[in-house]
Amino acid sequence: MPLTTPSDQPMPADAPSVVPAATVVIFRRPRSGEAPELLMVQRAHEMRFAGGAAVFPGGRVDPADRDLARRLLPDEAEEIAAARIAAIRETLEETGLVIATRAPVSASDAAAARRMLIETGELAPVLDHFGWELVPERLTFYAHWCPLWDKAFDTRFFVTDLGTGAVDVAVDETENTHLFWTSAAGALEMADRGEISVIFPTRRNLERLAQYASFAEALAEIAAHPVSRIHPGTEHRADGEWLVIPDGHGYPVLGQPKATARRG
Repeated sequence: MPLTTPSDQPMPADAPSVVPAATVVIFRRPRSGEAPELLMVQRAHEMRFAGGAAVFPGGRVDPADRDLARRLLPDEAEEIAAARIAAIRETLEETGLVIATRAPVSASDAAAARRMLIETGELAPVLDHFGWELVPERLTFYAHWCPLWDKAFDTRFFVTDLGTGAVDVAVDETENTHLFWTSAAGALEMADRGEISVIFPTRRNLERLAQYASFAEALAEIAAHPVSRIHPGTEHRADGEWLVIPDGHGYPVLGQPKATARRG
């Protein structure tokens, strides 16, 4: 299987049967210090994927996301457009935060929209009810990870910037138990101290994000590395088996011993 499967296309028919998904890394100005803060959620221990781990908001792409993507982004490849919509929907459902809207959204409207989304399971009726216009292009395509096994998540990563640090968010207690803002370096320090658990893709992305002193710097570096699918693999070394990713995608650390890597 080539390591550069086009990111604007689904996985080939002869590849493992994977599940399209989306994740969004949300930046905000820091309350203290200089490094931007990122929004993370801690998954409930009962969840099949990444139970108990700290991750970025996101989830699988639903059929309704594809319908809305075709309506709002008819000129963009459906796989990427639908992932944008899924990232926006999952963020609202998991955190109560509305992102990528044309006009600001009040905390009370966001809370009401979240309740409606949970009831309907679809973002389109929420947008229609509140008269909101999405600007999905505010989510910048950042990375694309897909393990090569059946039922793995074929995940497109996006970044977006809130600007302000004054936001109201609340955890979705059905899937998550904790929600917090931290710098990328801060999250890595928390993981090293055993305060949070992070899966292999999250750790590699935190290491990459820790290089950026601002959202503008992140965008410049992202633009220098065109996105293609990353298929993690294994490599036998003198000190044992390692879980690794290929070079050239902008990641400063390309692997870690498999025995210490949490995969999901």
